[in-house]
Amino acid sequence: MVKRKLGALEKVEADLPNLQHKVRRDPKSYIEDFRAQHYQYESHREIFMAAPTAATDTGVISLRELIDFISHVADCYPDITKDFPQQLIDMLTQHHLVLEPELREKIVGSLVLLRKKDLMDSATLLQTLFPILISTPSKTLRALLFQKILMDLRTSNSKTTNHKLNKTMQTVLFNLVTSDRTSSKGVWAVKLTRELWKRQIWTDSKTVEVMKETCLSEHEKVVTGGVRFFLGGDKEREEIEDESSDEEAIDVGRVKHQVGINKKTKKKSRAVEKAKQTVKRKERKKNQPHPLNFSALHLLHDPQGFAESLFQKHLQNTKSNLKLEQKLQVLQLVTRLVGLHQLHIMPLYSYFQKYLTPRQPSVTSFLASLAQASHELVPPDVLEPLVQKIANEFVSEASASEVATAGLNAIREVCVRQPLAMNETLLQDLVMYRKSKDKGVVMAARGLLSLYRDVGAEMLKRRDRGKEASMSLRAGDRKERRFGEQEVGGIEGLDLLEKYKEEERRRKNIEKGLPSDAEDDGEENEEENWANWNVDDDEDSDDSGGWINVQDDDEINLSDSDDENDKKDGPPNKKPKQDEDAEKEKVDTEQKMLNLATTRILTPADLAKLQELRTEAAINAHLPTKRGQNNNPASRHADDPLTAAEIEGLNALSAGKLTREEKIAHAKEGKTDRSEFKSSTAKRQERKVAEGKSTTNKEKARRKNFMMTLGKAKSKNKRSLVETRNVLRAHQERQKRGGRRGNNG
Repeated sequence: MVKRKLGALEKVEADLPNLQHKVRRDPKSYIEDFRAQHYQYESHREIFMAAPTAATDTGVISLRELIDFISHVADCYPDITKDFPQQLIDMLTQHHLVLEPELREKIVGSLVLLRKKDLMDSATLLQTLFPILISTPSKTLRALLFQKILMDLRTSNSKTTNHKLNKTMQTVLFNLVTSDRTSSKGVWAVKLTRELWKRQIWTDSKTVEVMKETCLSEHEKVVTGGVRFFLGGDKEREEIEDESSDEEAIDVGRVKHQVGINKKTKKKSRAVEKAKQTVKRKERKKNQPHPLNFSALHLLHDPQGFAESLFQKHLQNTKSNLKLEQKLQVLQLVTRLVGLHQLHIMPLYSYFQKYLTPRQPSVTSFLASLAQASHELVPPDVLEPLVQKIANEFVSEASASEVATAGLNAIREVCVRQPLAMNETLLQDLVMYRKSKDKGVVMAARGLLSLYRDVGAEMLKRRDRGKEASMSLRAGDRKERRFGEQEVGGIEGLDLLEKYKEEERRRKNIEKGLPSDAEDDGEENEEENWANWNVDDDEDSDDSGGWINVQDDDEINLSDSDDENDKKDGPPNKKPKQDEDAEKEKVDTEQKMLNLATTRILTPADLAKLQELRTEAAINAHLPTKRGQNNNPASRHADDPLTAAEIEGLNALSAGKLTREEKIAHAKEGKTDRSEFKSSTAKRQERKVAEGKSTTNKEKARRKNFMMTLGKAKSKNKRSLVETRNVLRAHQERQKRGGRRGNNG
């Protein structure tokens, strides 16, 4: 009897896939068969719900197969299966702890399938799966549920952003974190939010607020996850975006070539069509507007309150359970917030006092954090004791070269953000270390020297100022920096545009045979730039009214400097000829920029050229100079973090820490790509290899081993005249008939 039942069961299981295909093709004809199977499912479900732990293996297998069958064809009979989704939800929520693993997986997969068929909405599915995710002890079930939840959110936001669903889910995650700050359940909020942020599905401020609350949790894993999101979430998003844009492009020409040389089949024709569609889709994606990827640090509503709460809760609090590595991550986040938003947390700087010593573990991370927390609105009186302590603890003749390098680099990074933190005596002492025997110390001291040549040359000795700084000080171009002083705003790169226009005007005058300094009558390309409408250019009509040059107060020299050169050059009230020329050139440049900004409307071509010149200038600022790599920290963007490796300087690139591949990669960092300078022959060969085509016999002969061609070369020298004549005659005959195969027909 048992064998007969098992045989009947196996027959039913074998018939279900066939019945499924038949129902999908013709639902009306097989409605009675479906009713019979649905009745079987109802019977097995009632037995299981009555005693889930006492269910037999045979009953579980039958129930699993019936659930799979009904979920695939449920959209064909919506009236019969209207209660089917809720039945699966009840079965999973009530008995997920005792369900057999395969049956449990099948129920989850069936719910997802019903969601794809629009037999249930995403909100219902997520409200069913998420509570089980944060409560089940099964590791495999957690992984499955997390994958399904993430996939459903991605699918719901694939075509258009589902704001209602996103807001509901974000509220659930926010309440999960804030309801119990000591619980580890907030880890799931971190994982889910970070993954959706990385894939640019959630990019709003509500997402950032959820991660902000995770940073203020009391559980170590939740805090660490939230802090890592703010420190590395944007970088992960950029990396995954670069990976998606750098996908291997499909070469339609190569696909057509392979189809042409092989047997023509429908399958290969479909491959060509598929390749064409892929290329079209990628081209469409390229033409779409780029999304605005705001950094998570910029989307915070109250960065001052967030930074203060982080500092008080995790760093100042002596009862904090965080380890040193975790505290360093929190400190890095706090200091990045302070530097990026120019916040004021005065206890933060006194917090650094006890950690600024070479014996402190991870001291370079503390130095980098201190530099990040410095900005131009921090009072110099707060930073000056810290700079003095770094100099006393790290920079001395008795210190190791690694220690001195780290100290000088840290001082430079602090001073580039707040130059007033340095006093004149200490600066002149630190600059003397450029004569050290260690290369790292020399480079760090030179970096500090070059910085103050730009921002505070008057604090240096006259022999250390350099040519440009000395001339600028003498001409009065550089003013003494004051605390809190802001530079006057303007159009970035306008001087580059004016210089470009001046060079173009001179070039056109030379082409016309005119003097290079001849005045231009007007813009020749005005009509092309503005299409059908003009703007009068009053650039040359200075006499018709406008700005009048008035001597500025700063041009009057009232200083009682003891500069001996000023005394030798002439009377105190008369400036040297060189200074007058430099000052006149400065006034002329400012006047031209003023005319360009106030008397002329920039055309679209001007704006495009301005953007091009800005980009070029930004690239040149990061390229190596004649004296070595341009490591001026002032050119670093405020969003970029400062790492411990930058504080260590050249010691981070020591031979014991880098492999051969890393050394090669580091050497190639500043070099441009040489592929554009290849010959046309080399480019043609690369294109042939990419398309899968073969090379010629001559090209193959060039790559042949020398020892393989040595015998042939020797035999050529030993040929007689008769043999040479026969070889040439055979060659001529082959040419006439079109090669060895006679391709001439």
